[in-house]
Amino acid sequence: MCATCGCGDDGVVITVAGHGDGHTHDHSHTETVSLEQKVLQKNDELAEHNREWLQGRGVLALNVTSSPGAGKTTLLERTIRELQSERPVAVIEGDQETLLDAERIRTAGARAVQINTGAGCHLDADMVHRALHALDPEPGSLLFIENVGNLVCPALFDLGEQSKVVVISVTEGDDKPLKYPHMFAAAGLVIVNKVDLLPYVAFDMANCAGYARSVNPGVEILPLSATTGEGIEAWYDWIASQIPASAKMRMPLDSVDKT
Repeated sequence: MCATCGCGDDGVVITVAGHGDGHTHDHSHTETVSLEQKVLQKNDELAEHNREWLQGRGVLALNVTSSPGAGKTTLLERTIRELQSERPVAVIEGDQETLLDAERIRTAGARAVQINTGAGCHLDADMVHRALHALDPEPGSLLFIENVGNLVCPALFDLGEQSKVVVISVTEGDDKPLKYPHMFAAAGLVIVNKVDLLPYVAFDMANCAGYARSVNPGVEILPLSATTGEGIEAWYDWIASQIPASAKMRMPLDSVDKT
């Protein structure tokens, strides 16, 4: 069980394709905080191993997060179709159940591994580490990690990515950065998707940008539509700006195993 949020991780499957008195309550709280710190410390250590391995192969890894329905998978499908001729693309898909998104990714033309978290509400570095064994992304490739739809817990868990990309949609309201500040504070990029629907919803782009920068000053914000392609080139330019200059030499995946 995850000590940070209480979700269970016993059901993870990776597929290729009452209060007591004051004294007692304080003691319990101390133990919970200590366990949370240990869980996050262990995760961060393994995430750093993931990062070293990815960087050693020249793989750009982006952790794509959002609430459910914001359009992450649609964005990735379009990105795969339009970028795969320039650079190999692979995807680690995170969902509680089903292989539906991994199948969509494969249909778009990229290799994919599906992580089903069961009751878990986020991916962690160990899940991604095991998925990397199954996926074995090519040196010099682009790796998207599509996290479970959730704007809370994914903010806490480093997966070894180079950057977190937060996707929101105009249908969700412009106050998302205020409601989920930790996620937006951790973001390297905020994508505002479904701008083709702006004439039909109450969404103020300037307000949203201001809220996002109130928790993450200077964060880049890209309005786009994954459906129509409006603004998509700015997304591709941002990806190109993130590509590491690290060596493209292949490293054995076992080099990041913890013994």
